[in-house]
Amino acid sequence: MSRSVELIVEGYVRLNDRDALHDILTHRQDLLRQLVSVTGVDPRQAIAQVNEEITIIEAGLATLAPK
Repeated sequence: MSRSVELIVEGYVRLNDRDALHDILTHRQDLLRQLVSVTGVDPRQAIAQVNEEITIIEAGLATLAPK
């Protein structure tokens, strides 16, 4: 999935769409909070994946010029 997120982030960076990047970052952060509170299953792999995606999104946001 991370390659998919990379491609999405690259597209939003090309479009200079900070709002869309912020929206997907917020979504991933919410997802991470939910995964941390999961019981009954081992969410470590999903948490690692979401953390990786957050890193990719933040890197994309960092390449955009400040508003």
